[in-house]
Amino acid sequence: MEDVLPSGLLEICLLVGVPRERVRALLQGTQRKPKSLPPLDPEVLSVFVPPFISRDDIQVINAGNNLNKSKRRSFRKKKERPKIENVKSLNGEQKAPDTEDITVPKDIDLIGLPQLCFPGGLYIASESKEDHIHFLVFTDVCGNRTYGVVAQYYQPMQDGSISSNGQAHWESAQTGKMPVCFVPFAICVISRYPYFNALKDCLSCLLVQLRPFKDLDVEEHIKEFAAKLFLIPSPPPGPLHLVFNMKPLQIIIPSQEDPDSPIIDLDLHLPLLCFKPQQVLQVMTCILTEQRIVLFSSDWALLTLVAECFMLYLHPLQWQHTFVPILSRQMLDFVMAPTSFLMGCHIDHFEEVSTETEDLILINIDNGDITHSKMAEEEPEIPDVPAQAAETFIKRVESLQLHYDLELCHLRASTDLGELQMRRRAWQQKLNMEVQQTTLQLIVNIFREVKDHLNYEHRVFNSEEFLKTRAIGDQPFYKKVLETYMFHSFLKARLNRKMDAFARLELNTQSEEDRLNLMFHAPRRMTMEKMASKRFNPQCMISRRMVISMPNLQDITLPERPTRNSSLRRLETGVAVKMPPKSVSTFKIPEIHFPLMFQCVHSYYADFFNHLSKAINTLPPDNSALLARYFYLRGLISLMQGKLLNALSDFQNLDKTDLRIFPTDLVRKIVETMPPSERSQADRKPELKKLISRMMEKQREVMKIDDHVKNFELPKTHMQLDDFVKRIQESGIVKDIDTIHRLFDALTVGHQKQIDPETFRDFYNYWKETEAEAQEVNLPPTVIEHLDKNECVYKLSCSVKTNYGVGKIALTQKRLFLLTEGGCPGYVQIAAFRDIEDVKSTTVAFLLLRIPTLRIKTLSKKEVFEANLKTECDLWYLIVKEMWAGKKMADDHKDPQYIQQALTNVLLMDAVVGALQSPKTIYAASKLSYFDRMKNEVPMMVPKTTSETLKHKINPSAGETFPQAIDVLLYTPGHLDPSERPGNAHPKLWCALNEGKVVVFDASTWSIQQHCFKMGRSKLTCMIMVEQSQVWIGSQDSIIYIINTHSMSCNKQLNDHRSDVTDIIVEKKNGMPSEAYSSSLDGTVIAWNVSTLKVNHVFQLPCQNLTSIKLHNDQLWCCTGSCILAVSTYEFRLQVKIEHHLKDVCSYFLCFQLFPERDEVWASYSGSSDLYIWNTKDFTSTPQKIHLQDCSEITCMIRVKNQMWVGSSGRSQGKSKGKIYVISAEKKTVEKELVGHADTVKALCSAEDRYVLSGSGKEEGKIAIWKAE
Repeated sequence: MEDVLPSGLLEICLLVGVPRERVRALLQGTQRKPKSLPPLDPEVLSVFVPPFISRDDIQVINAGNNLNKSKRRSFRKKKERPKIENVKSLNGEQKAPDTEDITVPKDIDLIGLPQLCFPGGLYIASESKEDHIHFLVFTDVCGNRTYGVVAQYYQPMQDGSISSNGQAHWESAQTGKMPVCFVPFAICVISRYPYFNALKDCLSCLLVQLRPFKDLDVEEHIKEFAAKLFLIPSPPPGPLHLVFNMKPLQIIIPSQEDPDSPIIDLDLHLPLLCFKPQQVLQVMTCILTEQRIVLFSSDWALLTLVAECFMLYLHPLQWQHTFVPILSRQMLDFVMAPTSFLMGCHIDHFEEVSTETEDLILINIDNGDITHSKMAEEEPEIPDVPAQAAETFIKRVESLQLHYDLELCHLRASTDLGELQMRRRAWQQKLNMEVQQTTLQLIVNIFREVKDHLNYEHRVFNSEEFLKTRAIGDQPFYKKVLETYMFHSFLKARLNRKMDAFARLELNTQSEEDRLNLMFHAPRRMTMEKMASKRFNPQCMISRRMVISMPNLQDITLPERPTRNSSLRRLETGVAVKMPPKSVSTFKIPEIHFPLMFQCVHSYYADFFNHLSKAINTLPPDNSALLARYFYLRGLISLMQGKLLNALSDFQNLDKTDLRIFPTDLVRKIVETMPPSERSQADRKPELKKLISRMMEKQREVMKIDDHVKNFELPKTHMQLDDFVKRIQESGIVKDIDTIHRLFDALTVGHQKQIDPETFRDFYNYWKETEAEAQEVNLPPTVIEHLDKNECVYKLSCSVKTNYGVGKIALTQKRLFLLTEGGCPGYVQIAAFRDIEDVKSTTVAFLLLRIPTLRIKTLSKKEVFEANLKTECDLWYLIVKEMWAGKKMADDHKDPQYIQQALTNVLLMDAVVGALQSPKTIYAASKLSYFDRMKNEVPMMVPKTTSETLKHKINPSAGETFPQAIDVLLYTPGHLDPSERPGNAHPKLWCALNEGKVVVFDASTWSIQQHCFKMGRSKLTCMIMVEQSQVWIGSQDSIIYIINTHSMSCNKQLNDHRSDVTDIIVEKKNGMPSEAYSSSLDGTVIAWNVSTLKVNHVFQLPCQNLTSIKLHNDQLWCCTGSCILAVSTYEFRLQVKIEHHLKDVCSYFLCFQLFPERDEVWASYSGSSDLYIWNTKDFTSTPQKIHLQDCSEITCMIRVKNQMWVGSSGRSQGKSKGKIYVISAEKKTVEKELVGHADTVKALCSAEDRYVLSGSGKEEGKIAIWKAE
């Protein structure tokens, strides 16, 4: 079990030094003074490894527990291997033979360890020296790290024997003899965890306690110390730190902030005290570019601490190479290694290392110098960190308060050691958090725009294009970093959409334009605001609204977008974004009593268990984060006691408190090794039986994660259609499959249906060159002031003669204008696309020539615009007509995505014409005129009622390769919590797509707030906001996923259903949620306590196929295939039943709604276009029937005010369509028929009864926003 069970604080403890007899022999044999003695070779004198109680006691503890299957290397204390196993007492007497196995962790090297405990050599001293502590890091072949803390102390030696410090002073006073010498020893504690400060405090306490002892007493004391640390568990990630008493100090074991975060138990600001901010950036660059780095210092402790700090500064990027922060004298040849490494040496070896090795970066911690080894023929260049990221970092570091003394100035002097310790620790934790945020923001600023050049479907990174979009001065840095292992691993995490610290901060600091770019994948161009900011960069003032609601959608337009132009983006250079400090609790571990017998250990575990149980029982249920940590710890303690069922029960509670810390590997190991008797007991408990089956299923489902990363390369072979689609998607030009199919047709006009590598290369290069040229367009302020700040110039013509003057025609997403030429370029409006009335391509006579001319007639001007475009005329004719048609479609359908799609079409036309250079290029380009062709072939008139009611359309599948069906919609209102950032306070629209995907929109701007997070892999069936901080999502995998709306993550789930979850509703009392009801397909209804997530009741309906439930006046209405039932929520007794009444036995109830004020139940049947209405006071009478025209089936319905909105599916001209019928509850008539979707209406939801939102099937995959009357 030890390979799975989380280790205690201690893995192994060693006493290192030299035997007394060797010292005595040296002093007597050479008659030399201690100062003149050469350094001695240290040895391992004693090894202290668990278990620390007798074998008989272990058998008692582990009775029935088969988990302790050790994977450790064993050795015996005999004379067979004297270097390690010949363990002697401090006075040198050989111990009695002991045949008991002592198992040492397999990755601990006892041969090399003594040198690292005395890295500067072991010297006998003539006078006592200060105790000294330093730190070690060991890395195994798999990259797993183990940490060591070493305390060196000196023992006086008098008349050939070692005495305690206290005894030496007393004896010297009595006899007048002074100690002959002082012998150094080292106690090394090795742990799986980097608890540098905690273990330093522990060893400091031990050294104080060792002073009165000598000889074997010391060893016994160290053994007790090691045993105590072994019994202390490591806390799980989250807001709970563990505290235990190690006299005279209280030791705090800090937890990770979350499961992906590192443990931080050191002073993160140390490098900021040793180096200037610019030098810190240089060191980080050396690590990011994977140089061969050697740190130097006169303080051994600083070497490890500073190296570890730099590792933490780069989180979540991870150093993948050799990491040895301390090299002893005997290990100096390690710096000759040819690969990348980070090592540390004493400053005494600086000249030796710098003159005898090549291509090293030498970093002197003591004076802050960063130099190169002298043997290098030419100094390796350390590129600068990208300028704006560096500027922001430097300003933020300079704003940090790094000196504790300044903090103390205004505080009273502390007279209590515990208070002093707590005060310092609180200051350090706050500073650590600020340093973390500053360095993480630096990493995000450096790599934020990597995501813009990733293709997730094919796992491709277009490094060449990414480099081109970097500022010239930043390119050397990126060229080096992009080649490293660190960056490659970082790319894997991005392509896996890992939600780590980088992703969370990147999401939290996203601009509105970033979110809009997720929705509208238009080619990159510079906005007018960006152009203007080249000359002037005003500070933007942001106003916060305290009351946040739905936007007014009377005339919705695209939100104005802040600028973004690759690495030219202006970063915020003020003080770092202040994250609210997270409250952290502490838990006091009970005392451990000695001598360490079985009864003492048993008593310790019992006390620990009882303390945790008391904490769990007294904690309010809404503090689920802390509850989860207590359950986790109690599960571990039960496991150590051999109570496997108790452990499983506590671990299962993590599902409802915080499943992120669920120990999957540990629970699987418990299940695999559980004795048959306990397994049968577990199977008798339904909740444990389900947990076990879930573990076994997960084991069978272990999927190999595809984590390869490809760099984009131009194709070298001919491409058929499918391969061409993949290549274009990889290139990042366009993702939509239908558009790529039209591009394929365009590029293969007059050829067989395949594309050769040369044509692809010419097309790709032309596209990228045009994109690059557009970035260089620089309009004067007199022109910019006429344009909206989010407009971009997408195409410029050659200089042409027009009836408005000579100049270049410019195309933006909104208009055409003439950039007039002359002394000062000017602006002349040609036409806004929505104002165009007609476009013609003709010729005009000039002398004997006919010059191709473009004519544009607008609604607002009598004069027709004419431009002698010559050879460009045909292309511009296609472009203007496509943009005109796209704008008309966007306006008619209230869908701004159409104009972005039209823009992509015209730029693809331009690239096709530029790449092909053949007589058929215009015909080829016309294949991409999608909207113009639609306008001519199928005039799509939007009915007046639909146009007036429809306010906006959005596409949650934006950026995907094809549309996805919208299975469920949920609107959640806005609120402003003081602890939240303003973006979280906005109203949200939640969209469930296929395979468990959820996309969240900010409903105040209709921009994507969170692009995609996954709830399992099954279809999601229902969503509801149970309370302000919780959204519950039901799935066909029988799980209810609970989303924390503050962190926007799923950290709880309910596993009590045995079949597809079909619906969830909430009962509110006095305006507060009191109970939630969930239903599943097998007819089960579960009532939940919302605050504790405990099951209040479980009720099984007499029939199955339960599809939806409603609640009114303590009656639960349930819709099954064959009937609609009403049961009381108190006794779950059947009160009302509406039988299936149609003659068609194949049909079944599909959906229903209550209209309690009118005593009505509205319902529909499968395959029927009729709506049936029952009177709840008289079920014997025939229901009213409302027939819906052009409807194949009613798919969903929702009540809004005094109306019923009904979604349907139908067919028109052989294609699917989705109509929405608005029915008056009073008149029972259809008031409106809304033609809003090109596929079935699958989901409806209401937003504050002001708007209704509808989602369609996979043929269209869009959401329509309707005004409710």
